[in-house]
Amino acid sequence: MELGKSGKGSRLQIVDVARGVAIIAMVIYHLFWDLSYFRIFPVDVGYDPGWVFFARSILFTFMFLVGVGLVLGHGTGVRWRSFWKRWAFVAAGAAIITVSTYLTFPDTFVYFGVLHAIAAVSVLALPFLFTPLWLTGLAGLIIAILPFVFTNPFFDQKITSWIGFSAVPPPANDLVPLFPWLGVALLGVAAMRSIRANEWDARLAQLNSTAAVARGLAFLGRWSLLIYLLHQPILLGVLTPLAGALGTQEAAREIEFLSACQTTCETNGTTAEQCAIYCQCGLAGIERDQLWDPIYSGVFNDEQQDNLDANNRQCSVLIYPELEGTLPEL
Repeated sequence: MELGKSGKGSRLQIVDVARGVAIIAMVIYHLFWDLSYFRIFPVDVGYDPGWVFFARSILFTFMFLVGVGLVLGHGTGVRWRSFWKRWAFVAAGAAIITVSTYLTFPDTFVYFGVLHAIAAVSVLALPFLFTPLWLTGLAGLIIAILPFVFTNPFFDQKITSWIGFSAVPPPANDLVPLFPWLGVALLGVAAMRSIRANEWDARLAQLNSTAAVARGLAFLGRWSLLIYLLHQPILLGVLTPLAGALGTQEAAREIEFLSACQTTCETNGTTAEQCAIYCQCGLAGIERDQLWDPIYSGVFNDEQQDNLDANNRQCSVLIYPELEGTLPEL
């Protein structure tokens, strides 16, 4: 039962409730990520340790539940028609995410995010529904731990980073590599297989509740794929005009840039007055050449890099006129 609507078959309300809680948590995280992006919320959600832990906890829950759902849906024999139907929904969602983020953030688009990982993991985990239970658990542990003890620069490129051994992952708005997350899903498989082997699933089924909260969360869990696909466009549709009206993003990023530029400039021995002139010149160039996205992502194409270099030369001459004609052509 991947991230999405579940069909007929084995069902445990507690699993749907857990998935419902996770999708609400994900919406909350993305809400504050968007608020941070637009500089309405003062914390950098993408790097703040508390928020990063929150995001990883949500992802852990989803990937663990992928394994649980595979056992519930196919533990006694893969129902191929049902499996491929659900897999196609997830894969289509992943494709939509890739295309939409590429059009919006071409330098940091999502090429292997949570839906891509779920689609891949759903296939790769199938054999472990039928291997010895100890082997499934051991494989899960090894895969989950391995990227914390082994990295290699070979995996720092987009074409290989999805595997999961990156020393410095390439910039992306969402990257969910197979290592360690396939391992987390396999731990979910092992846990649910163990529950079934000990006939504890019957007890879990008795936890079925008619309370409105439980039923509501279970409903959200069953439709989590649709919620996942729709919540960001809705959030951005509301927050983009709000941020534009408030002017928060533009004002905050300008202040942030000027502060960082001033500090770096003065560290190199230039006077505060000269640094102020240099940084204001740099800010004007960034605005003129529309370089905010590459400045924040750290990824420049050739034209953007040329524009940045030319602007830096012009600003240097502004505070050191004697350099005019001596700076190298880059």
